[in-house]
Amino acid sequence: MFKTITTHLLTAIMIVVATILCGCETTTNRYITVEGLALGTFAQVKCSPQISKNEINEIIRSVDTEAKLSMSIFDDSSLLSKINNNKCDSLDRHIATNLELAARYHKLSDGYYDVTVKPLTSAWGFAQKDEKSERPNIDSLLEFVGFDKLHVEGSKLSKSDARVQIDLNSVAKGYVVDLVADELAKRGVENYMVNIGGEIRCKGVNGESHDWSIGIETPYEGNFEQDAIEKIIPVSNCAVATSGNYRRFYTNDKGEKICHTINPKTGFSVHSNLLSATVVAPTCAEADAAATMFMAMGSEGGALELAKHCEEEFGWSYYFIYAADDGYRIEASARFR
Repeated sequence: MFKTITTHLLTAIMIVVATILCGCETTTNRYITVEGLALGTFAQVKCSPQISKNEINEIIRSVDTEAKLSMSIFDDSSLLSKINNNKCDSLDRHIATNLELAARYHKLSDGYYDVTVKPLTSAWGFAQKDEKSERPNIDSLLEFVGFDKLHVEGSKLSKSDARVQIDLNSVAKGYVVDLVADELAKRGVENYMVNIGGEIRCKGVNGESHDWSIGIETPYEGNFEQDAIEKIIPVSNCAVATSGNYRRFYTNDKGEKICHTINPKTGFSVHSNLLSATVVAPTCAEADAAATMFMAMGSEGGALELAKHCEEEFGWSYYFIYAADDGYRIEASARFR
């Protein structure tokens, strides 16, 4: 999540990048565009000109540095790494906030969303530093996977098993998008789009005075450069995140496809006909975690039923793409239909 990587690998790990299709500069309202890197992936900010490019770059740099020091699982000096290695039990505001969100989503999904999956993601080779095992001992790993093994009291974290480890990759990118967006708002920016690795938060209008238009990719293997767009959605004053299993995967020595989304109940890679899940929610942390949650549940875990409940309960919108005999099947919120 936080390691600087090559352009090729960076592209490979992006989960269903939402392509910004509007927001061009106009002669009457010239918007600022800044592009760079954050969390080891691309970062882009487009906004109305209440702020300079240098200020935007400084916001991205500062937020990126603070996030790495807090939540990186690849830097042994980060606070989360120290917690995982039982060298510290104190939480900062970033980890505490995301654990609180993780607790809600764990309960909401009946355990399909679980940030204690790091032993499993490491064993399957998706924690980047760790070498994958072709045949990990799942039963032994599951003994120390489970959100109920974490206990938070104030700013202190305790574990019922010292081998429990936390991986916040499923929410951290969206959370950092929110941090950048909040900093822009504090500085009086009225219209913006923040995009980090395809997780997006928008406010106001684009440079053509319209809602921001976001493209949802067609989820086929090999669609690394946004070659095909399945749907364009207009959004404003909300966040969009998409999760899918058609980019980040590998084939093991048995010819089996191993996807990066791991079912914390079984310990194995999730396989279902749900190819991608897009969620629109008030914050990007919520949308990011929810999209991962729905992919972890898959079609058999009741993702669609929960999405409908969340639409009624929380006002979220969803756009699910399923594999079908004749190509793709779409299940979506009323606003998208």
